Amino acid sequence: MLMTDLIASLRTVVGDSHVLSTAADRAPFELDWRGRYRGDALCVVRPGTTAEVAAVVRICAERGIAMVPQGGNTGLVGGGVPLGNGNEVVISLSRLNRVREIDPDNNTLTVEAGCTLVSVQAVAAEHDRLFPLSLASEGSCQIGGNLSANAGGVHVLRYGNTRELTLGLEAVLPDGRIWDGLRGLRKDNTGYDLKHLFIGAEGTLGIITAAVLKLFPMPRASAVAWVALADAADAIELLGKVRDVCGERLAAFEIVGRPALELVLRHIPGSTDPLREPSACYALIELTDPASDTDLQSPLQTVLSTAMASGRIGDAVIAASETQAKSLWALRENISEAQRIEGVSIKHDIAVPVSSIPVFLERAGNALREAFPDIRVVAFGHAGDGNLHYNLSKPVAADNAGFIAQTAAINRIVHDIVAALGGSISAEHGLGQLKREEVTRYKSPIELELMRSIKNALDPQHLMNPGKLI
Repeated sequence: MLMTDLIASLRTVVGDSHVLSTAADRAPFELDWRGRYRGDALCVVRPGTTAEVAAVVRICAERGIAMVPQGGNTGLVGGGVPLGNGNEVVISLSRLNRVREIDPDNNTLTVEAGCTLVSVQAVAAEHDRLFPLSLASEGSCQIGGNLSANAGGVHVLRYGNTRELTLGLEAVLPDGRIWDGLRGLRKDNTGYDLKHLFIGAEGTLGIITAAVLKLFPMPRASAVAWVALADAADAIELLGKVRDVCGERLAAFEIVGRPALELVLRHIPGSTDPLREPSACYALIELTDPASDTDLQSPLQTVLSTAMASGRIGDAVIAASETQAKSLWALRENISEAQRIEGVSIKHDIAVPVSSIPVFLERAGNALREAFPDIRVVAFGHAGDGNLHYNLSKPVAADNAGFIAQTAAINRIVHDIVAALGGSISAEHGLGQLKREEVTRYKSPIELELMRSIKNALDPQHLMNPGKLI
């Protein structure tokens, strides 16, 4: 009777076709992108406006029904799918996909949470502006999910992560009230900056329904290079040299280990190795500038030539066209998809000070090889901001089942080293279900107490995305 009443009430708000209750209709919303987490929802609701989101939340709150906000469902930590208890309502934000306002003079764009990241980028470009957040999943991830996970991506080095790209928010609170904080101000010193409670909260404090985003001048000149390196220490030294010479024109500096590149070459059709000889690791460098007549090739060539002459780098290639630049970026952006095709691995999304990246890779690699002699380390990520994706598996997929069973022991090795270096066990993917318990080992008791106090204050019934983050 409760289920029948709930479904009827929700359909009154959003319409019959936007409440999905059969197992077949719910299935795409109950499985995460990696295929690791499968939940069981009471139903899936697809509201089309903020007012409808608020009405849905009120209906669930009045009945004590837990809610799981979901965007594009591209997360990697199980944060956007229901648990396996069948007692939750998934609230899909995909129909909230309108552009509310663009203000080129203020360099702001106000969009609803269900807009895909690529559509936000496109709207900005139509007005000769750049929204710089860029992820491999940008074609399907949604801006609400990006905000909820405080997504990073490849341009954090120059523009910052999602938190730094957001000026204002609109959110539905756990009791169904709407907070309108959609202000496009760079300065507003009138108390607590409430938007930062919701950014990175993974839907545990409320549901983000719209945001005011920062825009930037559209780059008109660029230079992209793929560089072979002996090790991560050489990569970090090269990063410093490029930064010294090119300054804020350095938009991205990615690092890719050889095993990661080999997975792309094996599984992604059309992929080719840019260089003749293999190397232990690579750097992917991008320079940009809003002035079309800016020569970026020359300073990049100068830095690389000097580094090559000193023996700090091996071979290198600078893209001669936009097509070549895209092909180099595709090698980096397709790593996650290649790993998904290869099979399950133990994934880590860690951050350490940029200067500590070589130390982390050496310590973690040595400790893991000592414990698991035939381990395969697939390391890649955003060297410019200290964020590495550090993924582990066996070279033979058939051997992985027993290896995956060692996840807790492997996490302890990796995360203890990260903590010793003053790092974080989650840089941009969030905690979700995957790291909810793990983080309690690394956050201080007072941090955990403050987080729980905020959760209790905003969501006293603990109905918003339970079992995630905290």
